[in-house]
Amino acid sequence: MSGIRKVTAVTLAARQAVERLISSVNERAERIPARTWYVAGGAVALVTLVLWHFLAGNSDAVKDPRSAAAPVRVARIVRRDMPVVQHALGTVVPNTLVQVTARVQGVLDEAAFKEGQFVKQGDLLFRIDPRAFEAALDQSRGVLRRDEALLKNAIRDKQRYRKLYDQGASSDQLLDTSAATADALAATVAIDRAAVKIAQLNVGYTQIRSPVDGKTGPLLVQPGNMVAANNTTPLVTIAQVQPVKVSFNLPQSDLGLIQSRQHARRLTVALDVQDTRGKPLTAPVDFVSNAVSNQSGTIELRATFENADLSLVPGQLVNVTVELDDLHHALVVPRDAVNDGPNGPYIYVVADGKAIEHTIKLLFDDTKNAAIESNVKPGVQVIIEGQLRVEPGGAVRIMPPLNGSAAERTGGGAKSHAGRGGKRKTGSAK
Repeated sequence: MSGIRKVTAVTLAARQAVERLISSVNERAERIPARTWYVAGGAVALVTLVLWHFLAGNSDAVKDPRSAAAPVRVARIVRRDMPVVQHALGTVVPNTLVQVTARVQGVLDEAAFKEGQFVKQGDLLFRIDPRAFEAALDQSRGVLRRDEALLKNAIRDKQRYRKLYDQGASSDQLLDTSAATADALAATVAIDRAAVKIAQLNVGYTQIRSPVDGKTGPLLVQPGNMVAANNTTPLVTIAQVQPVKVSFNLPQSDLGLIQSRQHARRLTVALDVQDTRGKPLTAPVDFVSNAVSNQSGTIELRATFENADLSLVPGQLVNVTVELDDLHHALVVPRDAVNDGPNGPYIYVVADGKAIEHTIKLLFDDTKNAAIESNVKPGVQVIIEGQLRVEPGGAVRIMPPLNGSAAERTGGGAKSHAGRGGKRKTGSAK
């Protein structure tokens, strides 16, 4: 009504100005030359035409009551179950990451694989020059045979001295000396046999084999270089990528929901990566850390994926969605319908062409839909666009919906897999 009064006042003022201008021109018309009078008359006609156009436009505005109503777009409130989900950024980590190093020193003769090749457990990876270790093995075997011969002779001497001692032809000292010599040589033979085994192991270590199934990385030491035993620089790394794990962190405020969901064996995650059937990859959570990080206030979780199509690569960043709880029979509205005010969150409901403000309690927000608690009923229209022009109790004009699915114009859309997490909210409801 205030807008109509302002337009009417402007119209009356404009008409009075035109009348005064015409009267002034008529009074001075007799004293002005004819040429000047024609110019003035043209100016008056031009001003009159402009004012008429302005007044005609305002008259239409006065006659059209819809111009005072705020244009809005709406959606309907629905009642349904809404999952409480949390979104996080995850990192793909290999199930096993092995750093292959040499266990003996020598010249690296050969690399028996190509960089990036998939290998099986036991496949040959590298060969170190074995000649020095084969010679050491032959030497230890020779020493073993020599000491075994000495041991046999010592055992025979011990038996001879035993017979002589029984016959009284030998002293106790000679018998004891022969027994000690035999025992010492027996120990020496045992040492020699251990040396042979060590030498055999060293010869075996000249062939470096894969300890796991996985994919090799780049060669970090090229053939021809001297390698040392247990060097800190590996020869190559092997990542086991079938299966792989996805590691992510959730805030400690969700720890209660995580534990209850895990006890029910219903804690699963979904990735924004699709499988061969075009569906998001899903897997159960099989690891929850035993401590909350005192730096970030989060707890680490992991899920194992078979990765049959090798779509997940170690180090890859993926968006993770975790379903932590369910809100049953909740009132659900599009997130754009929720407004923040000094008294808490509220929505505008359209009733009889007017916007009615309702304060709500926001239960959960997944960045697309919001679960609320309020005294509104399912099926009513709620404003989702144009709230800045709306006044509580003011008239509104519903605009046609934009192009999009029906789920996008109601609170019944599918749950979002956006990159940031949904949050439980608290507030007041009236």
